[in-house]
Amino acid sequence: MTDRRKILAVDDEEPILEILSFNLEGEGYIVDTCLSAEEALRKTLPSYDLFILDVMMGHMSGFRLAEKIRKEMELPTPIIFLTARDTENDRITGFNLGADDYLAKPFSVRELTARVKAILRRSAPSRVTMTTIAGSFTVDTENNLILAEGKPLELTRKEYEILSLLIRNEGKIFSRQEILARVWGDDVIVTDRTVDVTIARIRKKLGDSGVMIKNKSGYGYYLGE
Repeated sequence: MTDRRKILAVDDEEPILEILSFNLEGEGYIVDTCLSAEEALRKTLPSYDLFILDVMMGHMSGFRLAEKIRKEMELPTPIIFLTARDTENDRITGFNLGADDYLAKPFSVRELTARVKAILRRSAPSRVTMTTIAGSFTVDTENNLILAEGKPLELTRKEYEILSLLIRNEGKIFSRQEILARVWGDDVIVTDRTVDVTIARIRKKLGDSGVMIKNKSGYGYYLGE
């Protein structure tokens, strides 16, 4: 039985919200809906396990709302974008903002439901708690946190999963395809560039920690000093 995890769906088309609510509640989720980004910002956003955001809305777009969620509120909550525009630039913009998935309208309800399940399954807390690896790093798999020299890094879900993978396999080289398969899974269609964009964000957040994500040309990424 699906656990009672909370989803917030934000779209300026009421029929779409009704479809989302009906189908996701049928899967056992608690679903709240908003007709605008401004209305969503009045919600207690940290209480949700997943956001489903329409990109093209009235005054404030879904991209802008995601930016507030990630940069101002610093929430790592998974985000799925829904949009009538399905260009590579839009997808890259979404992933740059820390999106976990991107689905073009009109979408298949079955496909959306499958992607929601996959994301929430991957974001479920692990029974393992604190593990110190790679020198200055501590991975808290129960709370999905990575600490560098005792200080938590503000990572999105995908950033956490990639860095955690590299930390747990320090020195091992992972190709872009391997990272895509392990972090995004087979249920999400994304490009190699998505890995590059996400790793660029992680590198920026690591700053001058002395530990770097390195790229061996023609092979892939690995963690090293």
